[in-house]
Amino acid sequence: MVFQISQDQIGQRIAELRKRKQLSQEDLAKMVGISRPSLTQIELGKRSLNIMELQKFGQVLGFSLDDFMSEKFSLDALDYSEEKKEKRATSRISVPSLKAGKMRNILLYILEHCAGKPNVGETVLYKLLYFSDFNYYELYEEQLTGASYRKLPFGPVPQNLDIIINDMIESEQIQRLRTEYHGYPQTRYIPLVKADLTEFKASEKEVIDRVIEQMSDWSASAVSNYSHKDIPWMVSKDGEEINYELAFYREPPFSVRNYEEDDAL
Repeated sequence: MVFQISQDQIGQRIAELRKRKQLSQEDLAKMVGISRPSLTQIELGKRSLNIMELQKFGQVLGFSLDDFMSEKFSLDALDYSEEKKEKRATSRISVPSLKAGKMRNILLYILEHCAGKPNVGETVLYKLLYFSDFNYYELYEEQLTGASYRKLPFGPVPQNLDIIINDMIESEQIQRLRTEYHGYPQTRYIPLVKADLTEFKASEKEVIDRVIEQMSDWSASAVSNYSHKDIPWMVSKDGEEINYELAFYREPPFSVRNYEEDDAL
């Protein structure tokens, strides 16, 4: 079962990190652009945070969303040495960092094309996102949404997507529907606004379109079984994060890059 963090826990963790950084409530409030009373309400668990606000806190307090929302969160785990930071900064492969705005638009774009298909519930949607992300990374060695995926029984699942989805529901960008499909419960999402296509590079749109064309008519079981044969999922341990670098070890039909052409350049 995926761990769900409560509003009280979010407030407590922010308070702990603020104190570790030796910041007053007034100092932190100014740095993230909110009022001191609002920060007090957040730390008391009486005010919720949307994904954009949470990312601002992450930038100031020095945490990633994946670490912060994890069940195993601890201050010690976030207290990295300067040596590790330098090593990470010089690494060829960047650590995934969720691009909330890009993820919103990609969700809207996929739903615009697929929401009318009765097979496209959460399971299919998650796999369309996964293959869009990993295909783009294999091709261009750059993050598309920056989402982190974990190996779960029904295939790779994007982490902390529920935060973005709930925020989109509250802002009336999408609507959640609970229904049944072939006798099984299904959660579906309907877009209420259009994606901002100016947010996409031509290469990004092309990769997403190919994934939609290939897989959006597949059943949840078919797309899950297919993802189980993809090298990144196969070699990862149960429950652990799937490393994007594993996309470079793919073989046909999963590989989307012509490595022979690369070698010839």
